[in-house]
Amino acid sequence: MEEKQYLVDALTIQESWRIFRIMAEFVDSIETMSGIKHAVSIFGSARVKAGDPYYEKTVTLARLLAKEGFSVITGGGPGIMEAANKGAAEGGGKSVGLNIRLPFEQKPNPYANVQIDYKYFFIRKVMFVKYALAYIILPGGYGTLDELFEALTLIQTRRIRSFPVILVGSEYWKGLLDWLKRSMLRAEMILPDDLHCFQVIDDPEAVVRHIKKFVIV
Repeated sequence: MEEKQYLVDALTIQESWRIFRIMAEFVDSIETMSGIKHAVSIFGSARVKAGDPYYEKTVTLARLLAKEGFSVITGGGPGIMEAANKGAAEGGGKSVGLNIRLPFEQKPNPYANVQIDYKYFFIRKVMFVKYALAYIILPGGYGTLDELFEALTLIQTRRIRSFPVILVGSEYWKGLLDWLKRSMLRAEMILPDDLHCFQVIDDPEAVVRHIKKFVIV
């Protein structure tokens, strides 16, 4: 019985210290990110390689944003994240990488000139939203969809102010958009106005123009 109680007490102490680690990660993040102004968060697959059309389009898009005075925030890893950090750095802007420690895929790319490492996914996700004036979503997998639908949910429920959410890659997103209309909307799981929470724009210059309608840098 005493041994069992000792284990319970040890686990309780461990959980208590976890709270302090979470607080420390929040504090470090906020201190760093508070200096980032006019930021756009860009999401997409870690598996896309240099030379891929979406990789190169992302470089161009991030470079244009940087030249217009925007900072760029990514997940700090390879693929689309690397392309966005590269373009922002080439454009002379703040290139922020919020890297998450994972056993595979996620390694910091060399183009982020502001880098933060995270243990906790949820803290990282708060920073993506808190410091972004717009979201740009390029083709990606589960993580990309997670960021997309979290932003749409927060906008739909008015937990955050509405801001531009832009899907780049109309061909890639077509099946998802058809499903939203034919399944979710038809079944009245969402309202028609919910489909207006995002835009689909393929041209990088048009993306920048759309964001500038809502944001003055």
